[in-house]
Parts: sequence; C-alpha cells; structure tokens
Amino acid sequence: MLSATNRQIRLARRPQGEIAAEDWEHVTEAAAAPGEGQFAGRTRFVSLDPAMRGWLDDRRSYLPPVGIGEVMRAGPVVEVTESNHPDFRIGDLVVGTFGVQEHVVSDGRGAFRIDPTAAAPSAYLGALGMPGMTAYFGLLDVGALKEGETVVVSGAAGAVGTMAGQIAKARGCRVVGIAGGADKCALLTEELGFDAAIDYRSEDVRKALRAHAPDGIDVYFDNVGGEVLDAALANLAMHARVVVCGAISQYNSATGVQGPSNYLNLLVRRARMEGFVVFDYAPRYREAAREIGNWIAAGRIKVLEHVVRGTVDDFPRTLQMLFRGENTGKLVLELL
Repeated sequence: MLSATNRQIRLARRPQGEIAAEDWEHVTEAAAAPGEGQFAGRTRFVSLDPAMRGWLDDRRSYLPPVGIGEVMRAGPVVEVTESNHPDFRIGDLVVGTFGVQEHVVSDGRGAFRIDPTAAAPSAYLGALGMPGMTAYFGLLDVGALKEGETVVVSGAAGAVGTMAGQIAKARGCRVVGIAGGADKCALLTEELGFDAAIDYRSEDVRKALRAHAPDGIDVYFDNVGGEVLDAALANLAMHARVVVCGAISQYNSATGVQGPSNYLNLLVRRARMEGFVVFDYAPRYREAAREIGNWIAAGRIKVLEHVVRGTVDDFPRTLQMLFRGENTGKLVLELL
C-alpha cells in the first residue's frame, strides 16, 4: 500500500541564470490511490539530466516547459505497489515520465517494465536509458559513424559522453574525449578505453585537438557548446559531421547563448552540423538497447554511474552537480 503522504518537488518560479533554491517548492500532499486501469508505485531512482535546465525556461522547444506549480518533470524508476492495470503487477519495476515525487499514479501510457535481472534498475536511466539511446542514435544515425574514423566527444565524462565514446570505440574508431579535470581525463583513457583525453580546464583545447587529431575530426559529438564547439569547428576533417546533442556550458547563461564563430569552416571542409532529439528514435529503442546490452555483456562498455542517496528534497542540490561538473557518468538520485 502507498503511504499516506507524497513528497514532491514543484517549480516555484523560472530560474534566471543558475538555478536557485528559491526556484523550487517542496510540497507534501495526500498520496492518491490508483483508479480503474491505473497502477501506483513508489519512486526508487530519479534521473538527473542537463536537459532539465531547458525545461524550466518559458520558450519554444521540443517539449513544453514545466509549468509554474507543476511537479518537476523527470524519468524515475518506480516500484509498483498497487495495481488495477492488466499490464503491471505489484513488484514490477517501471520507467516512465513520473516526475520528482515519492509516489506516483499512472494509467501506464509511456511507461514500460524493466528487467532487474538483466541490469541494475538504475542502468535503465543511463546506459540502457535515454543517455545510451542518445549516444547510439546521435553517433550512428546523425553522425553516420564509419569504422576507422576519428571521433571527438565533449562532456565526455558525463552520462551521454561516456556512452558516446565507448560506442565509438566498439565500432572501431579512434576516440578523443574532452572533460574537466585530470581525474576525469584519466578515467576516460585508463578505464573507458578512450585513445586520448583533453582537460579543458588546464589545456589549450584547440592546440590539443590538432595534436590528437592531426588529420582532423571526422565526427564531433557536442555536449558542451561555446568555446569548445568553436575549437572543434576549427579542426574538422573534410566531410566531417558535427552532432549537436547539447550545450551545457550555455544553459545557465543570463546573457544569451554564445554562437559558434568558426561555423564557416563547415563550408570550407564540406561538413555538416545537425541537431537531434532522441525521442524521434523511440520506435528503435529496443534495437539500440539490444546492441548496447550485448556490448555491456561482452565487457566492451562499462556502465558508469554517480549515485547520490537521499530523499526527494535532495533533488535541487543534486541537480546542481551537473552544472558544476561534480558528477562522473550518469547522475542518479536513489531515494532511501
């Protein structure tokens, strides 16, 4: 049975620049019971993603913004505790867009069961979830990756970046990662198999890219934007592909997004630059999960997670870790 109350995190106001504690409302309400055709459950793990920052702004995007007073959008793993739904049983673990709250009630739309015997439940928020799907389709479809190419990944120590680099290696490419700090760079090369890593905090990124990709970058997978994107654009190979996945360096900017000044190199190098949203590939998620799962089983991909254990009230503080570069791999809040 559900407990009598449900703790939630709601959007109190739209952030101006960096997210502040005052932007959130911590609410306790009565926990609802499931109606006909519904199930109820308790949240076990909450996914934290850079895209969440964009969802808080009142502007046109691939999803509507989170409304003032609404429960913060998130994709948790939920354990079913009551069910009047034919497809979900008590004890099932389910992933869906249930929001940042302790307990949920759902009619099952957009929700799917996961197999905890195949992988840890939290892996379905990372390597086998949206970050893994994003890396897979971004590289293979948008980036049209070919064996033997040179791939550069920014934000390489994050949830998507660690997966993108490892998928490129599994497909027979040379991979250079860009990350912040010596420890993260060492992890990329020593544990995840990247061929080289660049510390943007202590190195001249443009010079380092010329050294590690002397023949140019064939595929640049961008999670950062800003100056790092400009440095990559300056070192493209002929017919390069620039995959625009995100721009975390710009999300908290109060003065507007910094656009690329080296974009004319796309013309000179006959290259292309393309953005994408992973939801467009939803009909093919099973295909990606199957191949990623095989790579994990074969030891060719390591699942890298940064798990913070706490309560729903720890969500705002944990989210800030993404924008301060404090996480390595997929950031997850495990509810105790």
